[in-house]
Amino acid sequence: MRGIQLPLSKTQKVRLQKTLEQLESLSSKVNSDASVIIADSIPVNHEDGVLKGHGTADLNGEVVATLCGVVERVNKLVYVRALRSRYKPEVGDIVIGRVAEVAQKRWRLDINFNQDAVLMLSSMNMPDGVQRRRTALDELNMRCIFEENDVVCAEVRGFQHDGLHLQARSRKYGKLNRGQLLTVPPYLVKRQKQHFHHLEEFGVDLILGCNGFIWVGEHIEAKDDMVEDQVSQSDPQVLLHNSASLEEQEKNYTILDIRKYICRAANAVRVLSVLGFNITLEIIKGIIDLSLSMNLDIHEMLGSEFCVLVAEKEAERRSSNKKKR
Repeated sequence: MRGIQLPLSKTQKVRLQKTLEQLESLSSKVNSDASVIIADSIPVNHEDGVLKGHGTADLNGEVVATLCGVVERVNKLVYVRALRSRYKPEVGDIVIGRVAEVAQKRWRLDINFNQDAVLMLSSMNMPDGVQRRRTALDELNMRCIFEENDVVCAEVRGFQHDGLHLQARSRKYGKLNRGQLLTVPPYLVKRQKQHFHHLEEFGVDLILGCNGFIWVGEHIEAKDDMVEDQVSQSDPQVLLHNSASLEEQEKNYTILDIRKYICRAANAVRVLSVLGFNITLEIIKGIIDLSLSMNLDIHEMLGSEFCVLVAEKEAERRSSNKKKR
């Protein structure tokens, strides 16, 4: 309750407090012994030559925690993993960033990290889809691909001497258009097998960035590389016709119904962020269906009553899942 800032009435406060207590009781108790607060003693065997890591300190011969979190052990290393912290990139993470600078053979992206990430020109697919060496002409045309303030989806490649490097060597990565970029605390987005989602019934694409940036936009069909190769070998008139048709598509606006679904999905993410719940596809779809079943307007989804109702529905869902087990 202390971290949730909503204009609640007395009745809503009581309902939300009761729901949060129920959710806390339903949470797993497996790691309860590993949970520590500041100055808690961490049981270790000094004879094994323990290595004190992040979030720990030595006090009067005991290892104590300097952070609130969960104790993790890797061989002899003991450290505390904070429950709430800044985004820490790992290789393979799906991230969403905004272009901050176009530099020599690279773009610098803001990915909600303590430093800008680097996307090299050689680490992404060219618009023509052909695998080839990058030329001076490609470098001159970099702003035709991404320019400042563009929203880009990419994958963490790893750390190098000049910082964090990204790559975008797949059709699912690249520039994002016709949607909303949302920012949530990174710890609410857990690493999963799939971060790209398509809500078919709404015609909406959802990308959950591990860095706390979430994209909700109009669904875009993936292009087939074989078809593009065939087109590239055709005559120039076909290419001119295709380029003209692409320009016409860019000028078209997203239809009203899809724009409404995009706003509903975005508000569902905002509600989960306010309540501090983990953001998953299942919960987002449930919130959208709940708002539609109640015939709520889009702006009413951000009201206090709907947030309390979402918390109660989430408690019911977790309770039913626990009974099934």
